[in-house]
Amino acid sequence: MAGVVELSSEYDRTDVPHVVRRSIQLGILEAVFVLLASFITRYLDGIAETIPLAIVVLFGLALVSGLPGAWTRARTIEGIAGAAGIGLGATFVFLLVDVALLQPIGTYTNRWREIGGSTNWWYHPVWWMVGTYLPWMGGWILANQSNQGRLPSIPAMMAGALAFTAICGIAAILIHFPGARWSLPTFGIAFLPGLALATLFSGIRRRAG
Repeated sequence: MAGVVELSSEYDRTDVPHVVRRSIQLGILEAVFVLLASFITRYLDGIAETIPLAIVVLFGLALVSGLPGAWTRARTIEGIAGAAGIGLGATFVFLLVDVALLQPIGTYTNRWREIGGSTNWWYHPVWWMVGTYLPWMGGWILANQSNQGRLPSIPAMMAGALAFTAICGIAAILIHFPGARWSLPTFGIAFLPGLALATLFSGIRRRAG
């Protein structure tokens, strides 16, 4: 994982060639992580499935959320928007790989098809939205770290996001939110509001500083 990004005089890199190149790289990374996850869910079960799948999901979320902001060296809204743009471009690259390769070779179990509503017309827009949202929030956090005089750190970003994810996931279970249970999918979904809360907290710290 790209843990710490070196600071330099070059911030907010949003030139089109850079964004396109990084979008392709991130889209291919997404395809690799989805392929790994699909193998795990197809051939393993129980705790033997949960542990490696959690590791793959954790690293996948970290890279998708953090790398775009690191690549643009986000410091202002320009770099944050560029990070979201990389995320958006990466979803198109992934979806091309998904339709052309991953689905035809049969990597998906029934569970994966059900998550996608058994149709690309539901599954792909959701991927597009989430794939843009994660780098957008991650870019904000890395920019806030930079503006606080700290080295932008993806592990630090993930630490805050996972703490809030745990809070959101446990709260959903305790209030009996529909479908919430002590499971990896519940906490995977809880990462979405968890990352948003981590972003808000990083902004509050910035103003307080």
